Amino acid sequence: MNMPMLLSATQLNDGLAAGDCIVVDCRFDLADTGRGRAEWLAGHIPGARYAHLDDDLSSPVRADTGRHPLPETAAFAGYLSSIGWRPDRLLVAYDEGANAIAARLWWLMRYHGLPAALLDGGLAAWRAAGMSLETGEPAVEPSPVPALQVDVERIVTTPQLAEQLSSLTVLDARASERFTGAHEPLDARAGHIPGALSRPFGHNLHLNGRFKNPDDLRDEFEILLEDYSESVVHSCGSGVTACHNLFAMELAGLAGSRLYPGSWSEWIRDSARPIATGP
Repeated sequence: MNMPMLLSATQLNDGLAAGDCIVVDCRFDLADTGRGRAEWLAGHIPGARYAHLDDDLSSPVRADTGRHPLPETAAFAGYLSSIGWRPDRLLVAYDEGANAIAARLWWLMRYHGLPAALLDGGLAAWRAAGMSLETGEPAVEPSPVPALQVDVERIVTTPQLAEQLSSLTVLDARASERFTGAHEPLDARAGHIPGALSRPFGHNLHLNGRFKNPDDLRDEFEILLEDYSESVVHSCGSGVTACHNLFAMELAGLAGSRLYPGSWSEWIRDSARPIATGP
């Protein structure tokens, strides 16, 4: 069955009414890590579960990792069980609007061989459509813990990237000033991986937070990449907004690109690794 990648507020509302979807709120603030959960409790799409970027969509940081290492498979399976996910229900993720965090959950589902979608325009689009919200934690019956396997072909590790850098095209989803090194608010070193191309994830969206038309996205990526191939590797600060660019490319019909989960914050763990600054 060909599952949609992107749902409108109306489509999600219909899917929830039919029992075909499970919806997950991914709102998160790097500067205030408890804010997203508090906002979810204060008002969310009816029935929405919550996914915390640090606790549910990442594993603990180690000395050799970036800021948001991928969760262990067993832990992610446990999370899916805790929210009552079942294989016959499409998981639909959203955050406030841009889906910068929700795209991480979408990618994690794909990494584990499971279908998922995003709510186009996030919670802002749901509100704009006049849909209702509910407060507090929804009643959830845990489901059996799924047996999951990862698709290692969907990622590139730091050693692989360092060894193959000359033959790979790194697409960096961070803001332009972080890419150039002009401003770095989060990580110890500024700049980018040598040879990387800049594609701030916000370029995938209209001003209202909804994704651009797939044909327009395809044109933009093909102009940037010149000759698209599956050598494209997505990076950002910590493997989160990189998923947004990966999602946009898939939406545009450009399949096969991979994620560098460690991204910039892992690349700079070793001061011997080269960095570049400027455009």
